[in-house]
Amino acid sequence: MADQETVVRTDKPIVVDATDHIAGRLSSQVAKLLLKGNRVSLVNCEKIMLSGTRSNIIKEYREFLEINSIINPKHGPVHPRRPDTMITKMIRGMLPYGKKPSGIEAHKRLRTYIGSPKELKSIEKIQFEKAKIKKSASNYTTIGELGRVIGWTE
Repeated sequence: MADQETVVRTDKPIVVDATDHIAGRLSSQVAKLLLKGNRVSLVNCEKIMLSGTRSNIIKEYREFLEINSIINPKHGPVHPRRPDTMITKMIRGMLPYGKKPSGIEAHKRLRTYIGSPKELKSIEKIQFEKAKIKKSASNYTTIGELGRVIGWTE
């Protein structure tokens, strides 16, 4: 249970358990840590919550998936369907990725995982109180649920 001010820069990665965190708030907290020079690993990305009605979230993401190249759709943009790549792209949007070298370097220090890998199980995990959900989990949609609806096969 830590806020971004209490976490200091370390050589070993900061492991964040993303269970029951709101996606946007979690992304901004992680982006701040990355810009300070920390290596951050996000575990349980499929359990990150999106606020809003389930039908509206799915409808908006399906509309987003229709955006492609006029010349040839394989030229992109490529839209993520896996929960870990969705949150990676969300965090990348909060970094100065295409503008400054610091944003590109910060993005390289980010690792996202579905579930919790064996090598990170022993490391203590932190959570951000500001990013946790306030209401019951039934009011939110998980990124894993969204991914399954739009074509993610586990």
